[in-house]
Order: sequence, then C-alpha cells, then structure tokens
Amino acid sequence: MHKLLLKILIIINCYFLNFTISYSDDKTMQKISYFLIDKTEVTIGEFKVYAKETNFISMAEKNGGGLIYENGWVQKKGWNWKRPYGLAALDNEPVVHINFNEAENYCKWNKKRIPTLIEWELSAYTELRPNNKDGFEFKKTYPYPTGENTLGLNCLNDCNFNYSSKYSKFLLRGYGHVSTSSTKKGINGLYDMGGNVWEWVDINDNFYKGTKGGSWWYGKNQMIQSYNATKPKNMSAVYIGFRCVKDFKN
Repeated sequence: MHKLLLKILIIINCYFLNFTISYSDDKTMQKISYFLIDKTEVTIGEFKVYAKETNFISMAEKNGGGLIYENGWVQKKGWNWKRPYGLAALDNEPVVHINFNEAENYCKWNKKRIPTLIEWELSAYTELRPNNKDGFEFKKTYPYPTGENTLGLNCLNDCNFNYSSKYSKFLLRGYGHVSTSSTKKGINGLYDMGGNVWEWVDINDNFYKGTKGGSWWYGKNQMIQSYNATKPKNMSAVYIGFRCVKDFKN
C-alpha cells in the first residue's frame, strides 16, 4: 500500500512538473515575476491565423482605412492591418491599425491578455533575468528599454538605426516600422519595447487606453518610463501595435 501511494505521488509530481515546464518554456515569451510577456510585438503573420479562424474584419477595414497624424489626424484609404501603408506587408512586421478592443480579443483568443501599465513598465525597464547574457544588471531599473541609451532602436533621430526606406515615401515624417526582432534586443530579452510602434496597455479608463514605448514617429523622449500617452480605445492608427501577457503558473 505504501509503495502504491508512493508511485501515485511520483506520477502526480511528474505530471505537474511537466506541466510547469511546458507552460513556462514558451520561447516566444519571457517570464517576468508572476506573468509572461511576448518577446516581440504581435506580428501580421500571427494575426492572420486569428483572423482566418474567427473571420475577423477590423474596424479600420470597415471604415475604409486607418489613421496617421499629418498636421491633424488623417484617414488613409486602404491602410489596414494587412496593408499598413497601403502595400502588402511581410508576415514578420508588427500588426498595426488594430484598436484596443481588437487587440484585447486577439490576446483572449490566444489565452493571453493585454498587459497592464505596471506589468508593461516592469518588463520594459527592470532587468529580472539573474544570469542574462545581454549585459544588463539583475534587478536594476534602466532609463530606456535598451538600458542606458536608445542606440539600435527604431526611432526618429536619436537611435542611430539603419532605417529601411520601404515605407518612407508614403510618410511626411519618419521611416515607418520595421520587422520584429530586427532592432537591438533590450531588457529581459524583449524587442521593441522602445520605438517601432506604440503598444496598447490596459489602464482604468473606459474610453481611453494607454500606449507605451514611443514609435518610429518619435525620438527617445517618448521611451522613458514616466512618459504616459493615451489614445481613444477605438483608435486604429499606423503606429499602434501591441503584445500580450499571460499569468505564470507553477
């Protein structure tokens, strides 16, 4: 009886051990405290799977196009998550022209959720990997998502980034976004927490939601932790994307 009970306990322990490993060993996510966060912004390729399975049509598509700021907000005909600048995009580019509710629904479909403001900032600025190989000091909070400076990020003027000219001809300012993981890897092994595209975060407001990290349209000042922007939650814009988190279970 004792041996049988011992075997049962071993089987149960192994089951939960395997479950923990499979849950936390997702190489597309990084563990941060009590949650995991996507290492990159959600891509067009990832979003395509969701759109196909759910017959999703974005608000930007229904309205005829998403927004960009050109001395005031301007709607661009035919600009949407499939064609962010009016041209077909690569699957590894960040998905944009997605409003907050649409981003939230994608994360839920993927058994994840939009990060809160606190979760996003903890992930972006405080290194929580004890033995990381990227040169960041454990438990240190840095001024930018790539540490002490913004070099190597996709931003305007301050980042010394090798810009792609693919989309610049369609823009009055900046060069547009670049593929995920093509910029310098930052704190906690995350990409593009600064620059590239703004990212939705959940705040306690029924009509506006937070956007963090700045974008290709801005320089380094919008990347600091204390810079908090908000947008109407139903806004679909060319430089707003997102990433997801999920709770970590031992």
